[in-house]
Amino acid sequence: MRNVTVEEARQVVAAMVSEGCSLEATLAFAREHRSDDVRQLALRPVGPGVDRAMAMNQVAGWQAARVKLPSWAVCEDIIYPPRLSMEQCSSEEAAAEKAGLIVGDSLVDLTGGFGVDFAAMAARVSRATMVERDPHLAALARLNLSSLGLENVTVVNGEAQEFVAAMLAPVGTIYLDPARRSDKGQRVFAISDCSPDAAALAPRLLEMAQRVIVKLSPMLDLSETLRVLPSVSQLYVVAIDGECKELLVVMDSGYEGVPLIVCRDRAQQFSYKADERVAPVALWDETVSEGMLLCVPNATIMKAGCHDRVAARWNVRLVSRNSHLMVTVGPGLGLAVSDFPGRVFSVQNVTTMGKRELREALRGVERANVAVRNFPMAAEQLRQRLRLKDGGDTYVFGTTTASGRHVLIIAK
Repeated sequence: MRNVTVEEARQVVAAMVSEGCSLEATLAFAREHRSDDVRQLALRPVGPGVDRAMAMNQVAGWQAARVKLPSWAVCEDIIYPPRLSMEQCSSEEAAAEKAGLIVGDSLVDLTGGFGVDFAAMAARVSRATMVERDPHLAALARLNLSSLGLENVTVVNGEAQEFVAAMLAPVGTIYLDPARRSDKGQRVFAISDCSPDAAALAPRLLEMAQRVIVKLSPMLDLSETLRVLPSVSQLYVVAIDGECKELLVVMDSGYEGVPLIVCRDRAQQFSYKADERVAPVALWDETVSEGMLLCVPNATIMKAGCHDRVAARWNVRLVSRNSHLMVTVGPGLGLAVSDFPGRVFSVQNVTTMGKRELREALRGVERANVAVRNFPMAAEQLRQRLRLKDGGDTYVFGTTTASGRHVLIIAK
Protein backbone atom coordinates (compact mmCIF):
# COMPACT_ATOMS: atom_id res chain seq x y z
CA MET A 1 0.00 0.00 0.00
CA ARG A 2 1.23 3.47 -0.78
CA ASN A 3 -0.09 6.98 -0.96
CA VAL A 4 -0.30 8.31 -4.51
CA THR A 5 1.00 11.85 -4.95
CA VAL A 6 -0.13 14.11 -7.77
CA GLU A 7 3.33 13.96 -9.34
CA GLU A 8 3.42 10.15 -9.18
CA ALA A 9 -0.06 10.04 -10.66
CA ARG A 10 1.06 12.17 -13.63
CA GLN A 11 3.90 9.76 -14.30
CA VAL A 12 1.60 6.72 -14.17
CA VAL A 13 -0.97 8.30 -16.50
CA ALA A 14 1.73 9.51 -18.91
CA ALA A 15 3.05 5.94 -19.10
CA MET A 16 -0.41 4.75 -20.20
CA VAL A 17 0.09 6.48 -23.57
CA SER A 18 1.50 4.40 -26.43
CA GLU A 19 5.17 4.73 -27.32
CA GLY A 20 5.88 7.72 -29.55
CA CYS A 21 2.75 9.55 -28.34
CA SER A 22 2.29 12.15 -25.64
CA LEU A 23 -0.44 12.61 -23.07
CA GLU A 24 -0.66 16.35 -23.77
CA ALA A 25 -1.16 15.92 -27.53
CA THR A 26 -3.69 13.14 -26.98
CA LEU A 27 -5.79 15.13 -24.51
CA ALA A 28 -5.63 18.26 -26.69
CA PHE A 29 -6.93 16.26 -29.68
CA ALA A 30 -9.73 14.80 -27.56
CA ARG A 31 -10.81 18.23 -26.30
CA GLU A 32 -10.85 19.62 -29.84
CA HIS A 33 -13.00 16.76 -31.16
CA ARG A 34 -15.05 15.84 -28.11
CA SER A 35 -18.37 16.68 -29.75
CA ASP A 36 -17.63 14.56 -32.84
CA ASP A 37 -19.18 11.17 -33.55
CA VAL A 38 -16.68 8.72 -32.04
CA ARG A 39 -17.23 6.03 -34.66
CA GLN A 40 -16.56 8.43 -37.51
CA LEU A 41 -13.69 10.09 -35.65
CA ALA A 42 -11.97 6.73 -35.20
CA LEU A 43 -11.70 6.39 -39.00
CA ARG A 44 -10.05 9.76 -39.51
CA PRO A 45 -6.32 10.50 -39.21
CA VAL A 46 -5.02 11.95 -35.95
CA GLY A 47 -2.21 14.40 -35.47
CA PRO A 48 1.39 13.58 -34.51
CA GLY A 49 1.88 12.36 -30.97
CA VAL A 50 -1.78 11.39 -30.53
CA ASP A 51 -2.60 7.98 -29.08
CA ARG A 52 -5.65 7.11 -31.17
CA ALA A 53 -7.19 4.56 -28.77
CA MET A 54 -6.79 6.79 -25.74
CA ALA A 55 -8.12 9.83 -27.60
CA MET A 56 -11.26 7.97 -28.67
CA ASN A 57 -11.72 6.82 -25.07
CA GLN A 58 -11.47 10.41 -23.83
CA VAL A 59 -14.03 11.64 -26.37
CA ALA A 60 -16.46 8.84 -25.47
CA GLY A 61 -15.85 9.43 -21.76
CA TRP A 62 -16.59 13.14 -22.01
CA GLN A 63 -19.77 12.52 -24.01
CA ALA A 64 -21.00 10.09 -21.33
CA ALA A 65 -20.02 12.53 -18.56
CA ARG A 66 -22.16 15.32 -20.06
CA VAL A 67 -25.21 13.32 -18.97
CA LYS A 68 -23.87 11.24 -16.12
CA LEU A 69 -21.35 13.62 -14.53
CA PRO A 70 -22.20 17.16 -15.66
CA SER A 71 -19.98 18.98 -13.16
CA TRP A 72 -17.06 16.76 -14.16
CA ALA A 73 -17.69 17.36 -17.86
CA VAL A 74 -17.28 21.14 -17.47
CA CYS A 75 -13.86 20.62 -15.91
CA GLU A 76 -11.36 20.73 -18.79
CA ASP A 77 -8.67 18.68 -17.03
CA ILE A 78 -10.63 15.51 -16.25
CA ILE A 79 -9.07 12.35 -17.68
CA TYR A 80 -11.57 9.56 -18.24
CA PRO A 81 -11.04 5.86 -17.49
CA PRO A 82 -11.59 2.86 -19.78
CA ARG A 83 -15.19 2.37 -20.96
CA LEU A 84 -16.08 -0.37 -18.45
CA SER A 85 -15.10 1.81 -15.48
CA MET A 86 -17.07 4.71 -16.96
CA GLU A 87 -20.14 2.50 -17.37
CA GLN A 88 -19.90 1.12 -13.84
CA CYS A 89 -19.30 4.39 -12.00
CA SER A 90 -22.19 6.14 -10.28
CA SER A 91 -23.97 9.12 -11.74
CA GLU A 92 -23.60 12.37 -9.84
CA GLU A 93 -27.21 12.05 -8.75
CA ALA A 94 -26.61 8.59 -7.29
CA ALA A 95 -23.39 9.78 -5.67
CA ALA A 96 -25.29 12.59 -3.95
CA GLU A 97 -27.61 9.96 -2.39
CA LYS A 98 -24.63 8.35 -0.69
CA ALA A 99 -23.11 11.66 0.37
CA GLY A 100 -26.31 12.45 2.25
CA LEU A 101 -25.87 9.32 4.38
CA ILE A 102 -22.39 9.84 5.76
CA VAL A 103 -21.77 10.74 9.41
CA GLY A 104 -18.78 12.25 11.16
CA ASP A 105 -16.05 14.42 9.75
CA SER A 106 -13.79 11.74 8.28
CA LEU A 107 -14.27 9.18 5.51
CA VAL A 108 -12.64 6.10 4.05
CA ASP A 109 -13.76 4.76 0.67
CA LEU A 110 -12.35 1.26 0.34
CA THR A 111 -13.23 0.75 -3.34
CA GLY A 112 -12.69 4.14 -4.94
CA GLY A 113 -12.71 3.20 -8.63
CA PHE A 114 -12.97 6.30 -10.82
CA GLY A 115 -13.78 8.32 -7.68
CA VAL A 116 -17.27 9.69 -8.41
CA ASP A 117 -18.87 8.50 -5.16
CA PHE A 118 -15.75 9.44 -3.23
CA ALA A 119 -15.65 12.98 -4.62
CA ALA A 120 -19.27 13.62 -3.60
CA MET A 121 -18.71 12.26 -0.10
CA ALA A 122 -15.29 13.88 0.40
CA ALA A 123 -16.84 17.30 -0.16
CA ARG A 124 -18.85 16.76 3.05
CA VAL A 125 -15.93 16.00 5.40
CA SER A 126 -12.62 17.48 6.52
CA ARG A 127 -10.52 14.38 5.89
CA ALA A 128 -11.09 11.66 3.30
CA THR A 129 -9.08 8.65 2.13
CA MET A 130 -9.76 6.65 -1.02
CA VAL A 131 -8.37 3.14 -1.50
CA GLU A 132 -8.10 1.67 -4.99
CA ARG A 133 -6.25 -1.51 -5.92
CA ASP A 134 -5.82 -0.73 -9.62
CA PRO A 135 -2.78 1.58 -9.97
CA HIS A 136 -4.09 3.21 -13.15
CA LEU A 137 -7.50 4.05 -11.66
CA ALA A 138 -5.81 5.28 -8.48
CA ALA A 139 -3.60 7.60 -10.55
CA LEU A 140 -6.53 8.91 -12.60
CA ALA A 141 -8.54 9.54 -9.44
CA ARG A 142 -5.64 11.40 -7.79
CA LEU A 143 -5.30 13.76 -10.77
CA ASN A 144 -9.04 14.26 -11.23
CA LEU A 145 -9.71 14.95 -7.56
CA SER A 146 -7.04 17.64 -7.68
CA SER A 147 -8.58 19.09 -10.86
CA LEU A 148 -11.95 19.22 -9.08
CA GLY A 149 -10.38 21.26 -6.27
CA LEU A 150 -10.59 18.58 -3.56
CA GLU A 151 -7.47 19.06 -1.45
CA ASN A 152 -8.60 17.27 1.71
CA VAL A 153 -8.09 13.85 0.16
CA THR A 154 -5.55 11.04 0.18
CA VAL A 155 -5.47 8.31 -2.46
CA VAL A 156 -3.99 4.95 -1.53
CA ASN A 157 -3.08 2.28 -4.08
CA GLY A 158 -3.70 -1.02 -2.29
CA GLU A 159 -6.12 -3.74 -1.24
CA ALA A 160 -9.15 -2.88 0.89
CA GLN A 161 -8.62 -5.80 3.27
CA GLU A 162 -5.00 -4.82 3.95
CA PHE A 163 -5.94 -1.19 4.52
CA VAL A 164 -8.69 -2.10 6.99
CA ALA A 165 -6.41 -4.48 8.89
CA ALA A 166 -3.80 -1.72 9.24
CA MET A 167 -6.21 1.03 10.36
CA LEU A 168 -5.28 2.52 13.73
CA ALA A 169 -7.69 5.42 14.21
CA PRO A 170 -11.48 5.20 13.83
CA VAL A 171 -13.32 7.31 11.26
CA GLY A 172 -16.84 8.63 10.87
CA THR A 173 -17.86 6.68 7.77
CA ILE A 174 -16.47 3.80 5.74
CA TYR A 175 -17.90 3.28 2.26
CA LEU A 176 -17.64 0.06 0.30
CA ASP A 177 -18.75 -0.77 -3.26
CA PRO A 178 -17.62 -4.38 -3.83
CA ALA A 179 -16.71 -5.42 -7.36
CA ARG A 180 -19.49 -7.53 -8.85
CA ARG A 181 -17.37 -9.43 -11.35
CA SER A 182 -15.43 -12.63 -10.80
CA ASP A 183 -11.75 -13.08 -11.67
CA LYS A 184 -12.97 -14.43 -15.03
CA GLY A 185 -15.07 -11.32 -15.71
CA GLN A 186 -18.43 -12.96 -15.02
CA ARG A 187 -21.13 -11.02 -13.21
CA VAL A 188 -21.77 -12.05 -9.59
CA PHE A 189 -24.41 -10.82 -7.18
CA ALA A 190 -24.14 -12.67 -3.85
CA ILE A 191 -22.38 -10.62 -1.17
CA SER A 192 -19.88 -13.41 -0.49
CA ASP A 193 -18.98 -13.64 -4.20
CA CYS A 194 -18.16 -9.94 -4.53
CA SER A 195 -14.73 -8.49 -3.81
CA PRO A 196 -14.19 -7.60 -1.08
CA ASP A 197 -16.72 -9.67 0.88
CA ALA A 198 -18.65 -7.04 2.85
CA ALA A 199 -20.12 -9.61 5.25
CA ALA A 200 -16.71 -11.01 6.15
CA LEU A 201 -15.25 -7.53 6.65
CA ALA A 202 -18.26 -6.12 8.53
CA PRO A 203 -17.10 -6.84 12.13
CA ARG A 204 -13.78 -5.07 11.56
CA LEU A 205 -15.42 -2.21 9.67
CA LEU A 206 -17.87 -1.60 12.51
CA GLU A 207 -14.96 -1.49 14.95
CA MET A 208 -13.32 1.29 12.96
CA ALA A 209 -16.28 3.46 11.92
CA GLN A 210 -19.45 4.95 13.33
CA ARG A 211 -21.20 4.08 10.09
CA VAL A 212 -20.52 1.68 7.24
CA ILE A 213 -22.29 2.16 3.90
CA VAL A 214 -22.27 -0.71 1.40
CA LYS A 215 -23.46 -0.41 -2.19
CA LEU A 216 -24.91 -3.68 -3.50
CA SER A 217 -26.58 -5.03 -6.61
CA PRO A 218 -30.32 -4.30 -6.97
CA MET A 219 -30.67 -7.99 -7.88
CA LEU A 220 -30.10 -9.05 -4.26
CA ASP A 221 -32.95 -10.23 -2.07
CA LEU A 222 -33.64 -7.73 0.71
CA SER A 223 -34.36 -10.34 3.39
CA GLU A 224 -31.15 -12.21 2.62
CA THR A 225 -29.18 -8.97 2.72
CA LEU A 226 -30.56 -8.14 6.16
CA ARG A 227 -29.78 -11.65 7.34
CA VAL A 228 -26.16 -11.60 6.18
CA LEU A 229 -25.09 -8.10 7.24
CA PRO A 230 -25.01 -7.04 10.92
CA SER A 231 -26.16 -3.83 12.62
CA VAL A 232 -28.20 -2.63 9.62
CA SER A 233 -30.07 0.54 10.58
CA GLN A 234 -31.28 1.50 7.09
CA LEU A 235 -31.59 -0.15 3.70
CA TYR A 236 -32.23 2.04 0.66
CA VAL A 237 -33.71 0.76 -2.58
CA VAL A 238 -32.60 3.45 -5.02
CA ALA A 239 -34.07 3.98 -8.48
CA ILE A 240 -33.73 6.75 -11.03
CA ASP A 241 -36.58 7.31 -13.47
CA GLY A 242 -38.14 3.92 -12.83
CA GLU A 243 -34.98 1.80 -13.00
CA CYS A 244 -33.56 0.27 -9.80
CA LYS A 245 -29.90 1.22 -9.67
CA GLU A 246 -28.60 -0.06 -6.35
CA LEU A 247 -29.17 -1.12 -2.80
CA LEU A 248 -27.49 1.00 -0.15
CA VAL A 249 -27.06 -0.73 3.19
CA VAL A 250 -26.28 1.44 6.22
CA MET A 251 -24.69 -0.33 9.19
CA ASP A 252 -24.28 1.68 12.39
CA SER A 253 -21.85 0.53 15.05
CA GLY A 254 -23.72 -1.00 18.00
CA TYR A 255 -27.15 -0.75 16.35
CA GLU A 256 -29.50 -3.52 17.48
CA GLY A 257 -32.85 -2.13 16.39
CA VAL A 258 -35.13 -2.87 13.44
CA PRO A 259 -33.89 -1.68 10.03
CA LEU A 260 -35.75 1.08 8.21
CA ILE A 261 -36.44 0.22 4.57
CA VAL A 262 -36.49 3.27 2.30
CA CYS A 263 -37.76 3.04 -1.30
CA ARG A 264 -36.65 6.12 -3.23
CA ASP A 265 -36.95 7.22 -6.83
CA ARG A 266 -35.96 10.88 -7.03
CA ALA A 267 -38.61 12.82 -5.05
CA GLN A 268 -40.83 9.77 -4.52
CA GLN A 269 -40.13 8.04 -1.23
CA PHE A 270 -41.82 5.37 0.85
CA SER A 271 -40.33 4.01 4.06
CA TYR A 272 -41.29 1.40 6.62
CA LYS A 273 -39.76 -0.66 9.41
CA ALA A 274 -38.68 -4.15 8.36
CA ASP A 275 -40.92 -5.74 11.01
CA GLU A 276 -43.98 -3.59 10.20
CA ARG A 277 -47.12 -5.67 9.77
CA VAL A 278 -50.42 -4.61 8.25
CA ALA A 279 -53.82 -6.24 8.27
CA PRO A 280 -54.71 -8.09 5.05
CA VAL A 281 -55.57 -5.50 2.42
CA ALA A 282 -58.94 -5.76 0.71
CA LEU A 283 -58.96 -6.91 -2.91
CA TRP A 284 -60.78 -5.21 -5.75
CA ASP A 285 -64.25 -6.69 -6.24
CA GLU A 286 -64.03 -5.98 -10.01
CA THR A 287 -66.79 -3.42 -10.05
CA VAL A 288 -66.12 -0.13 -11.74
CA SER A 289 -67.15 3.05 -10.00
CA GLU A 290 -67.10 6.49 -11.52
CA GLY A 291 -63.88 8.33 -10.79
CA MET A 292 -61.88 5.20 -9.94
CA LEU A 293 -58.10 5.67 -9.97
CA LEU A 294 -55.44 3.14 -10.95
CA CYS A 295 -52.27 3.30 -8.85
CA VAL A 296 -49.11 1.74 -10.33
CA PRO A 297 -46.25 1.48 -7.79
CA ASN A 298 -42.76 2.36 -8.96
CA ALA A 299 -39.83 -0.04 -9.37
CA THR A 300 -38.59 0.38 -5.79
CA ILE A 301 -41.91 -0.85 -4.39
CA MET A 302 -41.81 -3.80 -6.79
CA LYS A 303 -38.29 -4.63 -5.59
CA ALA A 304 -39.10 -4.32 -1.90
CA GLY A 305 -42.34 -6.28 -2.28
CA CYS A 306 -44.14 -3.94 0.12
CA HIS A 307 -47.40 -3.60 -1.83
CA ASP A 308 -49.59 -4.41 1.18
CA ARG A 309 -47.94 -1.65 3.18
CA VAL A 310 -48.39 0.88 0.38
CA ALA A 311 -52.02 -0.12 -0.18
CA ALA A 312 -52.80 0.14 3.52
CA ARG A 313 -51.20 3.55 3.89
CA TRP A 314 -52.96 5.03 0.85
CA ASN A 315 -56.30 3.32 1.49
CA VAL A 316 -56.47 1.53 -1.86
CA ARG A 317 -57.22 -2.05 -2.90
CA LEU A 318 -55.02 -4.55 -4.63
CA VAL A 319 -56.32 -5.73 -7.99
CA SER A 320 -55.09 -9.16 -6.89
CA ARG A 321 -52.35 -10.52 -4.66
CA ASN A 322 -49.96 -10.91 -7.57
CA SER A 323 -50.91 -8.05 -9.88
CA HIS A 324 -48.89 -5.25 -8.21
CA LEU A 325 -51.63 -2.85 -9.28
CA MET A 326 -53.99 -0.93 -7.02
CA VAL A 327 -57.31 0.84 -7.44
CA THR A 328 -59.33 3.28 -5.41
CA VAL A 329 -62.81 2.33 -4.29
CA GLY A 330 -65.05 4.95 -2.73
CA PRO A 331 -63.00 7.80 -1.21
CA GLY A 332 -59.66 6.01 -1.80
CA LEU A 333 -56.18 7.53 -1.60
CA GLY A 334 -56.09 8.49 2.03
CA LEU A 335 -52.88 10.45 1.36
CA ALA A 336 -52.17 12.95 -1.39
CA VAL A 337 -52.04 11.62 -4.93
CA SER A 338 -48.80 13.55 -5.46
CA ASP A 339 -47.15 11.57 -2.64
CA PHE A 340 -47.97 8.13 -4.03
CA PRO A 341 -44.73 6.20 -4.81
CA GLY A 342 -45.57 5.56 -8.44
CA ARG A 343 -48.02 6.81 -11.04
CA VAL A 344 -51.76 7.47 -10.65
CA PHE A 345 -54.14 7.21 -13.61
CA SER A 346 -57.81 7.95 -14.13
CA VAL A 347 -59.61 4.73 -15.13
CA GLN A 348 -61.61 5.10 -18.33
CA ASN A 349 -62.82 1.53 -18.74
CA VAL A 350 -62.30 -2.09 -17.70
CA THR A 351 -62.86 -4.89 -20.17
CA THR A 352 -62.37 -8.61 -20.55
CA MET A 353 -60.59 -10.02 -23.61
CA GLY A 354 -63.87 -10.71 -25.39
CA LYS A 355 -63.89 -9.34 -28.94
CA ARG A 356 -67.10 -7.37 -28.58
CA GLU A 357 -66.06 -5.84 -25.25
CA LEU A 358 -62.62 -4.97 -26.57
CA ARG A 359 -64.03 -3.28 -29.65
CA GLU A 360 -66.33 -1.13 -27.54
CA ALA A 361 -63.77 -0.30 -24.85
CA LEU A 362 -61.06 0.72 -27.36
CA ARG A 363 -63.34 2.58 -29.76
CA GLY A 364 -61.43 5.57 -31.11
CA VAL A 365 -58.12 4.50 -29.56
CA GLU A 366 -55.36 4.03 -32.13
CA ARG A 367 -52.30 4.49 -29.91
CA ALA A 368 -51.66 3.36 -26.37
CA ASN A 369 -48.89 2.58 -23.91
CA VAL A 370 -49.35 -1.11 -23.13
CA ALA A 371 -48.07 -2.82 -19.97
CA VAL A 372 -48.83 -6.11 -18.25
CA ARG A 373 -48.85 -7.31 -14.65
CA ASN A 374 -49.53 -10.98 -13.93
CA PHE A 375 -50.90 -11.52 -17.43
CA PRO A 376 -50.45 -14.45 -19.86
CA MET A 377 -49.05 -12.27 -22.66
CA ALA A 378 -46.00 -10.05 -22.94
CA ALA A 379 -46.72 -6.34 -23.43
CA GLU A 380 -45.65 -6.38 -27.09
CA GLN A 381 -47.82 -9.42 -27.81
CA LEU A 382 -50.81 -7.72 -26.23
CA ARG A 383 -50.22 -4.51 -28.18
CA GLN A 384 -50.14 -6.47 -31.44
CA ARG A 385 -53.25 -8.42 -30.44
CA LEU A 386 -55.07 -5.16 -29.84
CA ARG A 387 -53.70 -3.67 -33.10
CA LEU A 388 -52.54 -0.54 -31.35
CA LYS A 389 -49.63 1.70 -32.24
CA ASP A 390 -47.27 2.57 -29.42
CA GLY A 391 -47.53 5.93 -27.62
CA GLY A 392 -50.25 8.49 -27.01
CA ASP A 393 -51.92 9.47 -23.74
CA THR A 394 -53.92 6.26 -23.23
CA TYR A 395 -52.54 3.44 -21.06
CA VAL A 396 -53.67 -0.17 -21.26
CA PHE A 397 -52.75 -2.51 -18.40
CA GLY A 398 -53.31 -6.21 -18.88
CA THR A 399 -53.72 -8.03 -15.57
CA THR A 400 -55.45 -10.88 -13.76
CA THR A 401 -58.04 -10.18 -11.08
CA ALA A 402 -58.47 -11.98 -7.76
CA SER A 403 -61.15 -14.17 -9.35
CA GLY A 404 -58.74 -15.24 -12.10
CA ARG A 405 -60.24 -13.16 -14.92
CA HIS A 406 -57.90 -11.62 -17.47
CA VAL A 407 -58.87 -7.98 -17.90
CA LEU A 408 -57.61 -4.77 -19.45
CA ILE A 409 -57.69 -1.59 -17.39
CA ILE A 410 -57.78 1.38 -19.73
CA ALA A 411 -56.66 4.63 -18.18
CA LYS A 412 -55.30 8.11 -18.78
